[in-house]
Amino acid sequence: MGKPVNSRPQQRPPAAASAAVSEGPSPDAAPPAPGPVDKAMEVLAALAGPGAPHRLADLARRTGLAKPTVHRLLRALAASGYAEAATGGSYRPGPRLLGLAAGALADDAVLRRVGPVMDELRVRTGLFASYAVRDDRTVIHLDVRAPAQGLGLALPPGSREHVTAGAAGLALLAALPAEECELLSAGPDGAPADDTTREALASATSDGYAFDGSDAWFDRRALAAPVRDATGRAVGALVLTGLAFTLDEAAARLYGPMVHSAAAAVSASLAAQPGVRLGLVPERPAGGDNGARMPVNGREEARETR
Repeated sequence: MGKPVNSRPQQRPPAAASAAVSEGPSPDAAPPAPGPVDKAMEVLAALAGPGAPHRLADLARRTGLAKPTVHRLLRALAASGYAEAATGGSYRPGPRLLGLAAGALADDAVLRRVGPVMDELRVRTGLFASYAVRDDRTVIHLDVRAPAQGLGLALPPGSREHVTAGAAGLALLAALPAEECELLSAGPDGAPADDTTREALASATSDGYAFDGSDAWFDRRALAAPVRDATGRAVGALVLTGLAFTLDEAAARLYGPMVHSAAAAVSASLAAQPGVRLGLVPERPAGGDNGARMPVNGREEARETR
């Protein structure tokens, strides 16, 4: 066999090595590959999505993981009670996962107060009433109260949408500081928000509620107002959703102040409840933050400096 070429490790100059350590990872460096826990969390998130039971191929497509990996994780989750096998080789959330979710939601201060308010809005308007929170650049409808007549719409609890796709996200964005709002409303390529989104955000700021009725191609409309915790930070949004002909511009002018007042009433009831648990889930920065404080689930927590 021939002698290996360049087999010896290259020695980095001490100065360069210390600079690399102090500067942290390069901004252009690829993110670390997902580990076993990350993959399991992705499968759990897909498993809990609407449309259960889910086929293995669908879960693999949603997570971007290989089918053998998804199948192995599902078997492990099923053994622990977090997943449950259904007919035809599909899977659905298991009793342990459902129990954890139900216990967490039942114990939440906001949802205890917002439930009766959603019921009243549903009865008074004949529309879907829901409570939504932001998870980075998406919005999740945690609790949904359907009207007596379903209106031909499907809005199950756990439904997700992009933060700029509807009134819930627009209401939450408009309640943020200007720099944070601009960052989150930017496109995937970093381009600034379009004129339609900017106009909707400006209206939400001035009116106290957001309305997503500018796009005539969609048959669904929604309006929303932010719910704030004791610190004044928006932790969620009260949302009304209906078909375009039931929630047009005239209906929005009628129901908008109603939702705004309802959200303000819930916020006032939370004034003596510091540290609301449900709310903003921020995106973790790529590098270290030197112990800076950042909001986590509605609280300001000091991150440990290592």
